[in-house]
Amino acid sequence: MVWFGEFMSRVGKQPVLLSKEVKASISDGVVIIEGPKGKLTCKIPLGINVKIETDKIIVTRDTDTKQARSLHGTIRALLANMVKGVTQLYKKELDIVGVGFKGQVKGKQLILTLGFSHPAVIDIPQTLMVSMPNPNRIIIEGIDLQLVNSFAANIRRIYRPEPYKGKGIRYVGEEIRKKLGKALAKQ
Repeated sequence: MVWFGEFMSRVGKQPVLLSKEVKASISDGVVIIEGPKGKLTCKIPLGINVKIETDKIIVTRDTDTKQARSLHGTIRALLANMVKGVTQLYKKELDIVGVGFKGQVKGKQLILTLGFSHPAVIDIPQTLMVSMPNPNRIIIEGIDLQLVNSFAANIRRIYRPEPYKGKGIRYVGEEIRKKLGKALAKQ
């Protein structure tokens, strides 16, 4: 292991702890992590070394270049997210706000009625679970944090919340700063 003193990544030097139900292996530069919820893989770039011990994963780097330093902490964070994902599902919730705005799940498709001339139909990825406990709440669950967040962002992108009436698709807990309308702004 090479030590670079003050340039060592604070995130990268921390080991990723493995619980008893998680198994990790490495083959051909790909880390495979399996747990009770599923299996995830991560390709390790050149210059980054991953060492798997009985109860932890240690990430190191070969050189002190800018790219190696930035990848060091990133790969460690990705591996930590994978370990967490295979033991407990990641969850993202969205609210649909607006009169007549609603959604439904049919098979592996999410159908949103948002006031357009046609409903928006989105294909749900195989590894994600999407449910709607009521017509105005979308719950996305999965083991891959990046996939859960990108799918939620793609849904939100269809009709972003607008600042005048607050209509649109927003994350649960997201606050929209409302603007005054043209009539109220002149007073």
